[in-house]
Amino acid sequence: MRDVLDKLLAWWQAGESVAVGTVVATFDSAPRPPGAVMLVGPELEVVGSVSGGCVEGAVYQLGEEILESGEPVLQRYGVSDESAFAVGLTCGGIIDVFVEKVDRTTFPELAEVAADIADGRPVAVATVVAHPDPKRVGRRLIIRPEPTTETPTPRASTASAEASGAGAGAAARGSLGSDRADDAVLDDARGLLANGRSETLEYGPDGQRRGEGMRVFVSSYAPVPRMLVFGAIDFAAAVARLGSFLGYRVTVCDARAVFATASRFPSADDVVVDWPHRYLSGEVAAGRIDDRTVICVLTHDPKFDVPLLEVALRLPQVAYIGAMGSRRTHDDRLKRLREAGLTEEEVARLASPIGLDLGARTPEETAVSIAAEIIAQRWGGAGQRLSAAAGPIHH
Repeated sequence: MRDVLDKLLAWWQAGESVAVGTVVATFDSAPRPPGAVMLVGPELEVVGSVSGGCVEGAVYQLGEEILESGEPVLQRYGVSDESAFAVGLTCGGIIDVFVEKVDRTTFPELAEVAADIADGRPVAVATVVAHPDPKRVGRRLIIRPEPTTETPTPRASTASAEASGAGAGAAARGSLGSDRADDAVLDDARGLLANGRSETLEYGPDGQRRGEGMRVFVSSYAPVPRMLVFGAIDFAAAVARLGSFLGYRVTVCDARAVFATASRFPSADDVVVDWPHRYLSGEVAAGRIDDRTVICVLTHDPKFDVPLLEVALRLPQVAYIGAMGSRRTHDDRLKRLREAGLTEEEVARLASPIGLDLGARTPEETAVSIAAEIIAQRWGGAGQRLSAAAGPIHH
């Protein structure tokens, strides 16, 4: 929802009603992931996409109806029937789309959620998308990480939360219809939020762990993942541009102040002058490195690389660690790392030489090969030509 949130919030603040279609589940080769959103605005304009064009027309019509009726609908689209190509996914996939009416009455917490997302505070929205009792469909629970202060704020019930005016700082707000359902979803949603995952969960009608009937979509908004680029060289500028395009918060770090300047790296969110290993150690200590962080080491200078990689390769959770250099540089780097005491398991985490074999020559082409390797590792792609492979395109 990040890509349409500004427009949705503007309509919400103006007191308008908007039909919001959200992909809550995908099967087989779906073009958009869970959490993709399409809006049908008050003047019936369209913002966003749920399928890349396959079923937008059908969702648009459903959005029109829901703006009139106000009743939320969970609709499945796919190629499972003879009319698939008329209203369906020609790619062969199936998606479940939940379409609801959003305004100040149906989603009073939207401004708080938007503020959390804008400020980089983790927040999740759990919404009942299916239930035997139609009155519970569309009910929401706003979930934040468990308080870590010495005196935790207890989760309030619906009535007490509304009475106390719990705001953006509350650990949870709203209700799915019962304390039992809230407790079950709260625990599971915090696990999804910690990993930045959005997913549909299924329970019994009152939140029973065993059973079915209530489906809850948890949309997680964790802080934007980070890309750390070490080495203020021309390749780093290209990698920073690609990283920003892919949605990372990009930091470029180099110990040489004459090279590490904001003017040389306009695409970077932060340009830091510091020894790479010292900077990374500080970020780890501050809790700003997680399992979505990608680290690109482009200096190919052992006095920078080896101390940095000693820190990076020993981190328990990092999405990707790649280092630039020739085969000879790579072999020398591995030797130095082993001499520094790194295990074979730790060394094996290093992607070096960095990137996929695309035959890249220029900094921009090399940046594409690095980005391609990061994407392939994230989603389990093999990095081969799709025309030479069989099976689903989307892993």
